[in-house]
Amino acid sequence: MKSSLSLSTAGFALLLAACSPSTVSDTETETAAATEAAQPAAASETATVNPLLTAWDTPPFDLIDSEDFIPAFEEAMASHIAEIEAIATNAEAPSFDNTLLAMENSGAELSRVGAVFWNLTSSASNDDIRAIQREMSPRIAAHSASITLNAELFARINTLFEQRDSLDLAPQQYRLLETTHQDFVRAGAQLEGDDRARFAEIRQGLAGLYTQFAQNEQADREAWTLPLSAEDLEGLPDYVVSAAAGAAADRGLEGHVVTLARSSVEPFLQTAPNRELREQAWRAWTTRGDNENANNNHDTIRQILQLRRELANLMGYETFAHYRTGGTMAGTPQAAVDLMEQVWWPARDRALEEQADIQARIEAAGLDHSVMPWDWRYYTEQVRAERYDLDPSEVKSYLQLDNMIEAQFYVAERLFGVSFNERFDIATYHDDVRVWEMTNSDGDVIGLFYGDYFARPGKRGGAWMSSFRVQNGINGDIPIIVNNCNYNRPAEGEPALLSFTDATTLFHEFGHALHGLLSQTEYPSLAGTSVDRDFVEFPAQIYEHWLAQPEVLERYALHYETGEPMPQALLDRVLAAQTFNQGFATVEFLNSGFVDMAYHLNTDPTSIDIHEFEQEVLASRENLEAIPMRHRSTHFLHTFAGEGYSSGYYSYLWAGVLDNDGFAAFEEAGDIFDPELAQRLFDSVFSAGDSQSAMDAYVGFRGREPSVEPLLRNRGFMDDAGG
Repeated sequence: MKSSLSLSTAGFALLLAACSPSTVSDTETETAAATEAAQPAAASETATVNPLLTAWDTPPFDLIDSEDFIPAFEEAMASHIAEIEAIATNAEAPSFDNTLLAMENSGAELSRVGAVFWNLTSSASNDDIRAIQREMSPRIAAHSASITLNAELFARINTLFEQRDSLDLAPQQYRLLETTHQDFVRAGAQLEGDDRARFAEIRQGLAGLYTQFAQNEQADREAWTLPLSAEDLEGLPDYVVSAAAGAAADRGLEGHVVTLARSSVEPFLQTAPNRELREQAWRAWTTRGDNENANNNHDTIRQILQLRRELANLMGYETFAHYRTGGTMAGTPQAAVDLMEQVWWPARDRALEEQADIQARIEAAGLDHSVMPWDWRYYTEQVRAERYDLDPSEVKSYLQLDNMIEAQFYVAERLFGVSFNERFDIATYHDDVRVWEMTNSDGDVIGLFYGDYFARPGKRGGAWMSSFRVQNGINGDIPIIVNNCNYNRPAEGEPALLSFTDATTLFHEFGHALHGLLSQTEYPSLAGTSVDRDFVEFPAQIYEHWLAQPEVLERYALHYETGEPMPQALLDRVLAAQTFNQGFATVEFLNSGFVDMAYHLNTDPTSIDIHEFEQEVLASRENLEAIPMRHRSTHFLHTFAGEGYSSGYYSYLWAGVLDNDGFAAFEEAGDIFDPELAQRLFDSVFSAGDSQSAMDAYVGFRGREPSVEPLLRNRGFMDDAGG
């Protein structure tokens, strides 16, 4: 998820994405804490200045009240417009300094206000925050459009762009001019008359619909729980029982409940012997936003698709998919579809083999039903346990959250020479949140990292990275980055234990965080994760690979009671199981990718029947009934809660090609911390932001363009001989 919340230059065109509930990354990957916990503490009665409008080193959560947000937004937007008008009407001829640099320096107050507020809408929402979000999303969209559609401002940018080769610009200045011009053009700056006005209306309408979609999904998710009786708890592992007790306590309920947070429902589906309860949980999980209530998202989806199509047509594109992929590494919808097709059939073949294994287990148990979606995870875990002699509880006992956090820091230190030291004196928006300062080899603090790891009401599902402040080479501001995950909170006094998938998610999001923290660009609009959508997942996904390395696991996979390292035999089985069930995982993902792209290639979205459309797309590739979409349409936040991954869900697979090929370089070197490769990875990717094209960045690291073969091989779809 592209998470830059700066409102400078290129950030204008991305403002709508920042206003939506999604930022960088559900891991592939997925909400009101009690009002007292979710809402920042009230401001002092003696305060006369809105704390959101003051310059801060860290967000002043101990001073902010929800009533501060709308006045702060209004004042900050007014100041920003005044700054933009001064730039647009400057009597001097346009220059880099009086136009682009001035734009980079504008909107500081709005950046601060927005950074705090939009993070709270995802991490610590409540009724007040949601009401403000509904009001401000369209207003912020209108504000953004008033800038990107400012004819005088664009005329100055366009003049510089036409003269760019004669301006003697430094490389990052040249890149900033190119990306700013491109973003303004893609935001409608070249439209005229009624088309300009309609473009702004569409943007404003979409902003409201994105908020509506996300809030509908959240309302459906939080309204449902599955109470578990003492009989229902029989056969469930201790960690699932403990999580169910914690989920009930979080909601003020007695006993044990399963919720629709992925960290709650998925382990239940993997371990619950009661098939009827599994079906209940699975159906509730997959029908969020698809129920006959006020949270139904069918009409919202159709409205979003219709407005997106109209917007794309205004911009001269055949479909929204063409419009969106036009600014990515893929370049066209067909290129993205071709990649998915290349992986689909090998993945489907493997999934058929996996389904046969599951069916055999069902029949061996004397049952006569075929594999259904609520069966897959349950029997897969039995096959996994049998084939690799793995007990999930045993694996979790070696994967303490605190140790895995230290492991992610250790990898960063080995690769990039940075260290992390926890701070206890910085105000946060919730007691769960922890803060670390990142220092370089000289001991200088060069970034702050916030970690928010546990699921709770008021927090959206999934895992993501976002920013309270992006790195700014102009004024020296260090980045302030936050990771959110949704792990089950342990019982009082107990450690938080992770599955291997959970630990992979932790590393993934920290890869995003490092992309923001290590940024060393001159201009904030080029900083950190401000890169092509189908490149932004690469730093996160390549970072996952270090978790699975024996050198890391031997050091940090320590038993939570004895402190002993994971036995070599268990470690070997854990690593051997990494390609297990990859047919299912890839097919499930691609189902959502194909549907996402098909929606945005459709030229008559007003007539779409959501259920029929999903089924037609899946049937067109002979999908397996037992493997539906990873994210069904009505809760597909990536696609409909903002534009970040719309027509772009494929980007996780695109980045998968990059990360598997990229990590192969370290394997070929025989050293997972090879200093030369680590330096190239830092120089071309983690510190470079958007200072060069995505392919140039990858080639700068790898020395060549990527190959799809390592991905196919690592997922078990191709052997070392290429077959």
